[in-house]
Amino acid sequence: MSRILMTGAAGGVASMLRPHLAGHFDEVVLSDIVPVTGMAAHERFVEAPLADPGACRAACRGMDGIVHLGGFAHEGPWETIHEANIVGCYNIFEAARLEGVPRVVFASSNHAIGFYRRTERIGSDRRVRPDTRYGVSKAFGEALGSYYADKFGLRVLSIRIGNVAERPLDERRLSIWIHPEDLAQLIRIGIEHPDLHNEVVFGASDNDRSWWDNHIAYALGYAPAHRSEDHLEHAMEEQGRLAADTIGQRFQGGGFCSDEFAGDLDRL
Repeated sequence: MSRILMTGAAGGVASMLRPHLAGHFDEVVLSDIVPVTGMAAHERFVEAPLADPGACRAACRGMDGIVHLGGFAHEGPWETIHEANIVGCYNIFEAARLEGVPRVVFASSNHAIGFYRRTERIGSDRRVRPDTRYGVSKAFGEALGSYYADKFGLRVLSIRIGNVAERPLDERRLSIWIHPEDLAQLIRIGIEHPDLHNEVVFGASDNDRSWWDNHIAYALGYAPAHRSEDHLEHAMEEQGRLAADTIGQRFQGGGFCSDEFAGDLDRL
């Protein structure tokens, strides 16, 4: 019997993912700080605040893997980011170690590398360049995954998610978009791949305009079924409704880079 825990299960990404994971695991335990609605027969809910180590341990007990989607999903004050995304992430990895859960799939973000220019194609082995406090927290989670894999033998897959949606919403997302079905495939790789140790991959569909070299994901067997170019007309129509962003348009992180920006563009 395969059992996985999904944190942040009341959030939008989890809601899109859950139907695509149906039939792949015997039981999916959904955790959050608010109830999850519309649960299927193979799903059940547990309330588990990420800041509570005991609640995290209880939620992880008896699991074969963890899909860690929980935390604060946007930029915010450091106090908020720290509790939800730093302390919370540590509590989940430590609970996995203490409860003997062998695998963790960590939902990282493109904002861990947001300050790379759009003219540059990068692999997931490039150093982090976070664009926000939120991005810093995702870089921390990747480092934490590396530590727990090397020190304690967990098998960890960190997925630098671009943007999860049924279709890309603007021009930038044509380069970073991932369909929920493709993200579910990456999650299954993280839970099931027999030779996984610790890898960082990009959460992106088969996008012609991608800024990312995702060869590590493909080597693990990833075969995305969706392409952003199939939604080009819609994305460009939506782009036309957006205000110009002379800073964000330079960088892969978009508006997350321009928010609060007071740096020197000539040095970036």
